[in-house]
Parts: sequence; structure tokens; C-alpha cells
Amino acid sequence: MSAAPASMETDTNNEDDDELRFEEADEDEDAETPPSTVDVDVKMDIPKNLRDSLGSGRRDAAPAGFTSTKRARKATARFADLEAKGQSYSQADDDDAAASSPRPPPRKKKAPPKTTTEKKPKRPRAPPAPPSVDELRIGDLADLRAQDLSKLYTFAEDREEIYISRLREAVAIKGVSAWVENRPKIVEMLEWAKAWAERLGAAEARFVENPKKGEDATLPPLLLITFAAETNLPHDKVRTVCAYGHLDVQPAKKDDGWDTEPFELTETKDGRLVGRGASDDKGPALSWLWVVEAHRKLNMKLPVRLKLLYEGMEEFGSEGLPEFVAREAVPPQPRFNDAKREITLDFKNAGWLSDVDHFVISDNQWLAKKTPCLTYGLRGVAYFEVIVSGPAQDLHSGVYGGSVHEPLNDLIHLLASLRHAPALGGMHHERIRVPGLLDDVPPVTDEERAKYATLDFDVEQYNREDVTGAQLENATNEKTLMARWRFPTLSIHGIEGAFSDPGAKTVLPRRVSGKFSIRQVPNMTSARTEALVTSYLESQWAALGSKYALEVKMVHGGPAWVSRTDHPNYVAASRAVTKVFGKPPDLTREGGSIPVANWLADATGMNVLLLPTSASNDGAHAQNEKWDKVNVTNAVKVLGTYLHEISKLVGPRPALCKCAPPTAEDLAKPGFF
Repeated sequence: MSAAPASMETDTNNEDDDELRFEEADEDEDAETPPSTVDVDVKMDIPKNLRDSLGSGRRDAAPAGFTSTKRARKATARFADLEAKGQSYSQADDDDAAASSPRPPPRKKKAPPKTTTEKKPKRPRAPPAPPSVDELRIGDLADLRAQDLSKLYTFAEDREEIYISRLREAVAIKGVSAWVENRPKIVEMLEWAKAWAERLGAAEARFVENPKKGEDATLPPLLLITFAAETNLPHDKVRTVCAYGHLDVQPAKKDDGWDTEPFELTETKDGRLVGRGASDDKGPALSWLWVVEAHRKLNMKLPVRLKLLYEGMEEFGSEGLPEFVAREAVPPQPRFNDAKREITLDFKNAGWLSDVDHFVISDNQWLAKKTPCLTYGLRGVAYFEVIVSGPAQDLHSGVYGGSVHEPLNDLIHLLASLRHAPALGGMHHERIRVPGLLDDVPPVTDEERAKYATLDFDVEQYNREDVTGAQLENATNEKTLMARWRFPTLSIHGIEGAFSDPGAKTVLPRRVSGKFSIRQVPNMTSARTEALVTSYLESQWAALGSKYALEVKMVHGGPAWVSRTDHPNYVAASRAVTKVFGKPPDLTREGGSIPVANWLADATGMNVLLLPTSASNDGAHAQNEKWDKVNVTNAVKVLGTYLHEISKLVGPRPALCKCAPPTAEDLAKPGFF
């Protein structure tokens, strides 16, 4: 059996001590059961060459080689004294000295004075205040004992072919959410994952009906999985991690330009695993199951409570997910205990997400091909459709052309008015013509600018390999990354109703709609973006003089998302990446949008981490999407290590430092606060 995961406790006797301290958890305890005695950390300035022998410093288990923590303190003091005198230290000397020294008689306890005064009732204790970042930060692990995860790493490497075989099964399930007729395949994929969770001994694996099922009967359910923690800590000390993933995929057909069948995982000679969903997001999302499996096979104890939230509609707008998140984030209710004169939290009607301390998502990519990263920012999106309606039916361009106004021609003029021509120069965002759209964009600071210089990114390689054949708008690393991450963009995606099939068709379409989107950055809101775009397009339509009706609508919108890289969730992930890859991760933002990051953070108030396991050239949504073979095992290593790093955090659990507002009944109780 491997060494048990490291757990931590705060020193409640020293409020000024905000350093993090580590203890080794006992292996022979049942999962999530309280220890027989209270663990109390002993804070000592320990000489470096004594650290290995001092052990954990727990009061109920004295440091190695000492009969008590008090003896350990004396040994430490004696060591320092002898070292100052140039003499050597021997523990045997201490043992002999202790044996020959007379012990003082025990002190008699004074009896408390008798009084007839009536005792004052205790003041009720309120739930703890939300922890600050400082209270939750991680200490230096360089000279402290840590869980040995080398067996987990070796296990993952040995099972590489097994993981690939399972991924091949998953890729073969054509769960394309955009193809309504294929949505039963999404359910099949979710059932596949549920069966694996049950096989691995999940405490919970159940389907929840999509909240919008009543509006659309084809919507697949959500899959909720829980694996219990296996530590010696009581329930309220064990942290809960929730990993989100989606098991639906983008449309794909071989005649779209794929070199192989997209739903047949193909391994190439250079170590690529090509198939739709291999990288986005089946491979990374299912890796959490293989992390649990590794712990089971190696008899390693899962150090945290792990929840998995799988959905099947991410590639089609995550319909129903925001409603589910809002419903299941309902916090516990405060209850006043008259007998104990204290306030407790009642989780009876709390949501499934209410006890989550840390969220993690692996649904994006690194900035580089070899250097891993943590992502702390995403752009939001506002997607628009502009509809021009003309005659009652399509018309023959030879018979009727020239005698009627053409809807498609008018639409193209309108779309062209959204941005200035490239000849005007400047960066992409500077050529957007919608008045007021850039007013809320934050200015670039010197501190931010300095961060770009340290990232593993080469613009020439990016142009040559990632966007082959494309002409770059900006020629420097800094400007290219800023254009991708921190400035808004306006991109035209297509025109519905126009002829686009191979061959020639001479038709005047009766109705056409243009599709474009604006990537939003922090401080921009979808409501303001919609108002500005609608006003501008309507004014341009009037100036154009078209004879047809125009309809502008925002199909969906979501804000940008930015997190804190000094948050313990990120620090734990950084340590995990560093342990596996031997170098710290880049800290990056990303131009794409992952709305669930906003939904989880806003609904629960908890930190959301983006921990990608895919390289920058994996080609999500594109032809020949792939996942590098080496990352099949790296994903299991990193995600597993991350859970152990989370278990080393001390301080109050974030999920227990929140509660719903008091009810009128609560406020009416004397002494509630």
C-alpha cells in the first residue's frame, strides 16, 4: 500500500500564524471518518538536519524518535544551543539527561470558587467568514514530506494502450449535439461514462433531467457522479472538487477535409490520436475516471471528495445547463440551535453544487505545443444574426434579374459596413466601426505588457504551423497575443440562404441571414453590445436605402471571464503541473469562450480553474482533430496530482463559509447574530 495522502489542519491556538503546515494522514482510517483524537499542529523552527527525524508534529503521534512533541521541542532547543557552542548533538544524550533529571511534582488543580450567580447564556457562534487568499495559500513543500505519487505515474504510463482503447470506444459514439437525430447517441455516451463510474465504486452516479426538457424533448440528461474521499479527516474538513466536462462533439464528415474517418480513432506514426472529440472534450473529461481507477488499483486513498459534472449539449449552447447550475448552487440554510446556542448550516435542501470548494475545467488548450499552461481569462461572445426578407420565393436571375432589388446584395453591403478595410492599418479591434463598442475596453498596463515576454510563444512558428497559409494582422508576439486574448474582435461567419453547394445555380434568394459574432473582453456586457450593434446596423440600413425589411437579433451572449492566479486553486494546479512536467506552467488567457466558467463562479462564488491537457495544435472543431499520445498519460498524472495538492490546503473550507440570507423567522429569534 502506498503512503496515504497528506492532509492538513490549522493551528487554532495561533491566529497570527498563516503559514500552511502539512501532516501525513493515517492509512488505516475509514473514508471520511473523524479521527479519534484532535490533530494539533506544533509550530517549531526546526534546524534543517533535524527535519527528517521530527516527523509530523502531531500531538497524538509524537515525532519519529521522540516520546512526545514536548521532548521534540527540547531537542530542538538543545541542538541550537550545542550548534552555537560548536558541539555535536546526540539524541541519546538527551535521553540520558531526561532519565537522570528529577521530574517536578504535578501541580494541583485549584477548585473553582463556588457561586450562586446565574450563568450567562453563551453567545451564538455564527458561520465562519469567507477565507481570504492569504488564509488559503499553500506553503513551501521543498523540505516537507509529501505524498509519493511515483507509483501513480508509472501506473498511468503502463496503461497507455488501455486508455487509448477506451478513447477509441468513446470517439466511435457519434454524439453530435448539433445533429438532432444523433442526440440519442449523446445519451449512449453518457451511459458509457456512468457505467464506468459505477464500476469504479462511485458513491453516486445518476442522471438528472435537463431543465429544458419540457421545451425540447431531444435534450439529453446531465450526469452527476460523486466519489467519496478516503481520508482520516471529518466530513467538514474534506475538500470537494468538482470537475466539469462535456461528452458531446462538433459535427464532422470525412468529405469536410478529414484525412481519416472522424469517428474512428486513428493513431499516426508521429504519436497523434486523430478523431472527433479526442481532445475536445472526451479525452480530457474521461481522464478523471482513470485517475480514480489508478487510486483503486494501487490502493491509494482518494484525498478529496470528487464530483464529476458531465453534460451533452456544450457544442450546441449548453441548453439547460445554466438553469441546472443556478438550481443546484442553492447554499445551505443557517439554523439556530437553541440547545447549543449556536448557528449551524443545514444542507438538507442545499444544491448538489453547494458543497463544492474548487471547480476545475479541462476543456481548452495550451498556448504552446509542449509547455503546459493554466488559463485564467476567457473572452465572452455575442453572436448575431441579421435577416433580410425579400420576395415570396426565390427568383431566376436571368428572367427577373435587374428588375428587382436583391436581398443578398443588400445584406453584403450591410455586413461590409461593420469593419474598416485593412488598408487603413491598425489592429483588428481598431477597425471595428460600431460606435462606442471599444469604450469599455480596459487599457493595457505596463504590468500586463511585461507578462507577454515570458510566455512560450513564437509568432513565426504560430503563422507557419498553427494558422498555415493565413496572413497575420500583427507581426509581433505581444500584438498577436493581445489580439487573440484581450481585445474584442468582430468576425463574419457565413450567410444562410445563399447558394453554397458545388456547381452553378443562378438564383436570387428570397431570404438571407448573415451570421457574425463579437468576442467580448472584461467590462463589456452583452446587453450593451446588443444595443450598440442594433442601433448601428439599423442606421446603416436606412442610409443604404434598401427596400426590404431588416431584423437584427442577438442569438446568445456571454461575458468575459477572468480569475485570480494567486488563488489556492491555481497554486495547487501550478504545483501539480510543475511536478509532472518538471517546469512551471505558463499563465495565459484565451480568446475563446467557455460560458460554464462564468455560470459556476457566479452561482456558487467559488473559484474556477482552467487546467488544459491539450496542445495548441490539437485542432478542436477543425478537421483532423487530435490528442497527442503523450498527453493521454500526462492528463491522468496532472489531474491526479492536482487532487493531492488540493488536499494539502488548510484553512476553512470555502464552501462552508457561505450561507443563504437569514429568513424573517431567523431574524425574529433573539440573539440570532
